[in-house]
Amino acid sequence: MSDSTTANGITDVHAHLLLPSVHAEVEKRAPELVAEAAALERRRSGAESMRVSGPMVGARIPKLTDVRERLAAMDAQGVRTQWVSVSPNHFYPWAPEGLAVWVAGETNRLIAEHVAQAPDRLVGLGVVPLQHPSRIVEYLDDAVLGRGLAGVEISSFAGDVELSDERLEPLWARAAELGCVVFLHPFGCSLDERLDRFYLSNTVGQPVENAVALSHLIFAGVLDRHPGLKIVAAHGGGYLPTAIGRSDHAWRVRPDAQGCAHEPSSYLKKIWFDTVVHDAGALRHLIEVAGASQVVLGSDFPFDMGLDDPVAFVRAAGLTDEVADRVLAGNAEALLRTRVRA
Repeated sequence: MSDSTTANGITDVHAHLLLPSVHAEVEKRAPELVAEAAALERRRSGAESMRVSGPMVGARIPKLTDVRERLAAMDAQGVRTQWVSVSPNHFYPWAPEGLAVWVAGETNRLIAEHVAQAPDRLVGLGVVPLQHPSRIVEYLDDAVLGRGLAGVEISSFAGDVELSDERLEPLWARAAELGCVVFLHPFGCSLDERLDRFYLSNTVGQPVENAVALSHLIFAGVLDRHPGLKIVAAHGGGYLPTAIGRSDHAWRVRPDAQGCAHEPSSYLKKIWFDTVVHDAGALRHLIEVAGASQVVLGSDFPFDMGLDDPVAFVRAAGLTDEVADRVLAGNAEALLRTRVRA
């Protein structure tokens, strides 16, 4: 490990927290909606995957809830700092306004309490009620200014709200003004039953959702209007960095694909991507197309589709020491350097 990595500390930007008390209250307040959401998840994932996922999550409850377990796992991985965000099952994109804003406020409070137990090791990311655009800025401020969190986690869409939606302009403007992180992490996939076997709902669905969401941001010109945005995409941005040439071609030949000022590939250098790509060649390609400054260590801790040894994955990817150190520590540290603090 180089001196720069030692000085800054290895940072994992993609690690999750479960909030059983929040879910229990949501079940109490909206039992019919919770049942409908559970039925949708079963339809999307399929019975076989649900039978596997239940015990998998159950076995990881201590790491998902207990700070001591989290810190011990971080020490074993050689990770100094984690950015902690809720498991995406806590997005509740179907929740009506009253429930959605309660969830956002309570989630932000509990995330802040969790990371405050180890403030030198943990950084928190809150949530906003994405399906209710008129309330988003209020809860972005609650997370960043009210609770001292580094930013918020959002899904790839929520109900009829895509990330290109004009109603989200205040979110992007305020996030850029605050210098906070917006962590893009999908939950589920709108392809539904087509992915209901072989765990395609995750292995294909998550990369699709990342690619769709980022494409909405790029083609709608969001990054032109808000160049200070700090978008961090989970799962290496999904399929988009690999297939970005097709987007460039569409931008060149299709007037309906020219909502952004420049070729779509140029915007990859304005987005940050985590390392949860599971393949050394894919990681090298991501660094090639996005730049060494735009890739940050992620693990998807502690789920089975994550990286059990994220630091070793980066170290074994054939990167130069300088690039590896930036991915492991320097880039994440730089993302937080200019944020407004509570």
